[in-house]
Amino acid sequence: MRAALKWTAIVVVALVVVVIGALLIIPNFIDVNKYKPELEKYITEATGRPLSVGGDVSLSLFPWAGVSFSNLKLGNTPAFVEKDFLTVKSFDVRVKLLPLLFKQVEVDRLVVQEPRVFLVTNSDGRVSWDFGSKPGEVKPPAKTEATPAPGGLPIQSLKVGELSIQNGQLMVIDHKKESRQEISKLNLALQDVSLERPVRFTFSASVNQKPVSAEGRFGPAGPDFGKGAVPLEVKADAFGQLKLQIKGAVENLLAAPLASVTVEAAEFSPRKLLAEIGQSLPATSDPKVLERLALKAAVKGDAKSVTVSDGSLSLDDSRLNFTVKATEFAKPNLAFDLNLDQIDIDRYLPPKTQTTPGGASPAPAGPSAAPAPRKTDYGPLRQLVMNGTAKVGKLTVNHAKVEDVNLKITAKDGLLSIDPLSMKLYQGTAAGKTTVNVKGDSPVTNVQLDLDQVKVHPLLKDVANKDFLEGTTKAQIALSMTGDEAARIKQTLNGKGSLTFTDGAIIGVDLAGMVRNVKATVGGEVKSGPKPRTDFAEFLAPFTIENGVFHTSETSLKSPLLRLLAAGKADLVKETLDFKLDTKLVGTIKGQGDAKDRSGLGVPIIVSGSFSDPSFRPDVEAIAKDQLKKALGAPEAGALPTSKEKARDLIKGLIPQKK
Repeated sequence: MRAALKWTAIVVVALVVVVIGALLIIPNFIDVNKYKPELEKYITEATGRPLSVGGDVSLSLFPWAGVSFSNLKLGNTPAFVEKDFLTVKSFDVRVKLLPLLFKQVEVDRLVVQEPRVFLVTNSDGRVSWDFGSKPGEVKPPAKTEATPAPGGLPIQSLKVGELSIQNGQLMVIDHKKESRQEISKLNLALQDVSLERPVRFTFSASVNQKPVSAEGRFGPAGPDFGKGAVPLEVKADAFGQLKLQIKGAVENLLAAPLASVTVEAAEFSPRKLLAEIGQSLPATSDPKVLERLALKAAVKGDAKSVTVSDGSLSLDDSRLNFTVKATEFAKPNLAFDLNLDQIDIDRYLPPKTQTTPGGASPAPAGPSAAPAPRKTDYGPLRQLVMNGTAKVGKLTVNHAKVEDVNLKITAKDGLLSIDPLSMKLYQGTAAGKTTVNVKGDSPVTNVQLDLDQVKVHPLLKDVANKDFLEGTTKAQIALSMTGDEAARIKQTLNGKGSLTFTDGAIIGVDLAGMVRNVKATVGGEVKSGPKPRTDFAEFLAPFTIENGVFHTSETSLKSPLLRLLAAGKADLVKETLDFKLDTKLVGTIKGQGDAKDRSGLGVPIIVSGSFSDPSFRPDVEAIAKDQLKKALGAPEAGALPTSKEKARDLIKGLIPQKK
């Protein structure tokens, strides 16, 4: 038995010696370069791309299994102007052979010098990195079979002495878009590569001649690589402007990766960052915005969902705290909670179109100056599922200043809803809800809004720069509209509501003065003094809107010594006015709440013109008819001559007389 074991051991040792000897001798007797042309020919035929290795190929088998070569070139197909797809100045790898038998990987070095990759998109859409399909060919999706999740790496240990990419280059050329992007001076080095110790790495490159760099560590991964949590820490610097830090861990790296990290970007200037890479931001009303941005958040995500918690974003003078969760990325499904302290949106909007001295926008150069608007694709919104809340402490939009904005936003099956919506504005409150239906080709929007105790004068002054109405308003408004363009929305605007103004004034017209002095108004006599106004205690305006035309028939104004009833319409599309105001002086100082039908001297007033230039004038014809009717009304016996005299005197009073 001992003899058998002895001879068996001798045979095994002899075989090992023979194998080792063969591994040492074979590279010295076999000329690998003799087979290089055949290898180049085989790869060229298989890929349709020319391959050449300019330098000699070196092969070693023991104790290190290694291969090295230089001046490798892999070309493009004839369809591309750029001849090369990949070039490598030199490649050298050495792996210890014997430890592989025991699932131990020991790499002495893996060094790639000056690799250059050219990713090209032709004007016809073909890409240089497509090694499989022919032009126009569509491959059927590959059948996938469920496979058990890997339990870990099929190795016991890993050691790498040197792993680096030196002075690499990546060119991204798009002939279709006529763009060219370059990443050059690319260097990547990994140190202390092992499963038992953290792997340190450094990276540097130039993106379009602008520097980027990163450094950090990953691990230790441990012997059960892919099962436990692997620590991760990265610090990056982009273009000397953006400093980013990522710290956390990655779990189940092989089976189902789950990252839990904290992302922090130190304050930087987005405007300067884009300028460094040759890009610019769209023009904004305030050129000083987008100068300060900082971000910090905890991110946890896998292939199915991403959650951002404890988020904090500072932009210029605003600070946003937020949490966001996204699942079902194909739809997607979003949930969020936003809390913004303040923001002036007007500062970030495009500058207003310059106007000519007459106040109108400059006319387009010709018929082709205004291209037809593109039709909006609402497909993504139909798939969107969303449920979130937002709060804003102070908000300025279109110069309107509001506070304590609270809203809830939901979306599902093409129906977007903001319900509820509440805010404080101009010493009052606003509440309502909005729905937008995008199931069809054009969005259908419904709005409900209630205002209470809102000071209307500062609101109009800020929003429209108009100074024609004072008072406190209370309103109930319900509107519906179709489309996403201003002209279309005006044409399809429908709804109803009521407006109540109390303790205010109509500025720019003195209705009581018109009633008191009809002759002065008709005769064109000019009055000097302060800007005319009509004070009121209560102003009620119920209305309806049909296809962009505002109608009212029961608008009333009550003021001490004055009453007004208004009827007419305002065309929102043409921006024209057509109203008749029946005004009269009454013998009472009661205003708000006075429901009694008062009698007195009446003067009808016609309101016409445009929104920007309304005109007020007494309805002289109606006044004359009314007075003639009274003067010539049911005459008594023998009184007809007296009635004629009254009529004559009335007409003389209405028509300006020559001096």
